[in-house]
Amino acid sequence: MNVQIAFGNQGLSLELPDGPRYHVVKVHSAPPLSNVEKALATALDAPVAGLPLIELARGKKTAAISVCDITRPAPNPITLPPVLERLHRAGIPRENVTICIATGLHRGATEDELRTILGEKIASTYDIANHDARDRELHRFVGTTQQGTPVYIDERFMGADLHITLGFIEQHLMLGFSGGRKLVAPGLAAQETIKVIHSPRFMREKRATEGSIRDNPLHAELLEVARMARHDFMLDVTLTRTREISGVFAGEPVAAHAAGVEFLRNSSVEYLPEPVDAVITSAAGYPLDLTFYQTIKGITAVQHILKPGGTILILGECAEGVGSAEFAAMMRRYRGPRAFLDAIENTPVEVDQWQLEKLALVGLKHDVLLYTPGIARDDLGSLRSNAFESAAAAVAGLLSRLPNDARVAVIPDGPYAYARVQE
Repeated sequence: MNVQIAFGNQGLSLELPDGPRYHVVKVHSAPPLSNVEKALATALDAPVAGLPLIELARGKKTAAISVCDITRPAPNPITLPPVLERLHRAGIPRENVTICIATGLHRGATEDELRTILGEKIASTYDIANHDARDRELHRFVGTTQQGTPVYIDERFMGADLHITLGFIEQHLMLGFSGGRKLVAPGLAAQETIKVIHSPRFMREKRATEGSIRDNPLHAELLEVARMARHDFMLDVTLTRTREISGVFAGEPVAAHAAGVEFLRNSSVEYLPEPVDAVITSAAGYPLDLTFYQTIKGITAVQHILKPGGTILILGECAEGVGSAEFAAMMRRYRGPRAFLDAIENTPVEVDQWQLEKLALVGLKHDVLLYTPGIARDDLGSLRSNAFESAAAAVAGLLSRLPNDARVAVIPDGPYAYARVQE
């Protein structure tokens, strides 16, 4: 059986030998919209809730728009122009619009990446602000949440009269779903805020996981942060497997995001009849598998369909290596899930520890095997013993651990597939 796996820019052809009972989990979505331009206009002019964007913008002198960075395939070159056109018609000139790249604690976007993120024309004619969470002086303190999170948001966003976010909705390993409030925090937050919302207090909550919104304490916390930052309007889309736009949701951020989440749930879930023994998955290829930090999302997303003790094989190109300097140092020191979780439980939060914490929580219940050719084995800590030199060797290593009739889920598009076990 041959399966094409999303891997880097080119993909990966994977040959699976006979024996196991394979279940290929595909990305399900609503069909692509036949007229995206019309759908965007309708969403902006007749939003899910709240005022149309042009009415909201009237009387305002300045606007800031938060957009995803290069690690997210958000279709900003398609969705940004109608937003900008309405701002200008409302009286906000081009020179008074700032486009903020919501990096969180990721690195800033390069000039080439800005052209990819925004499109050539917008990248060359608008004021672009690369967020830098490590520079405390670039942020405004806007208060403390009821749970005690100090909220610092990029001044270039806060200083505008109108605050807009532009993103897309998919599963998210902590927040349930991406989009909406995530483009404010962690997207434009200082590290003093990011460390708190990614601390063990939130990371170890069972409902702070993929597909979980109701009673997810991290979701509730970020809604409060976004309110404090005066999140005025959002435009989010849903995407097909080929990253075409399948749905558009705009307006008052809480209601519009909730509508997008409901649409995604109803159109995207594939139900398996029972838990599986193993999963072969990816990190959905470029840009999500640029680093191992991002590739972990492919690992956490499949835990919901595995038997206890089941095995995960993740395939990610990791062309940029492990991730940030802080995360790379933690990976080299990694000595296994229990040791890591115990070590960080009562210590100050380090940058990017939360991603390894999420991996460790999966590692308590499941074995994780890796094919990540962009990473040297010694940079994987104790995971190096589960790393393979080729995709074929990784598949053979996985199958050698399983009974002949094992049930194996194969997920070519990683976390973009939304799978659950039928209750």
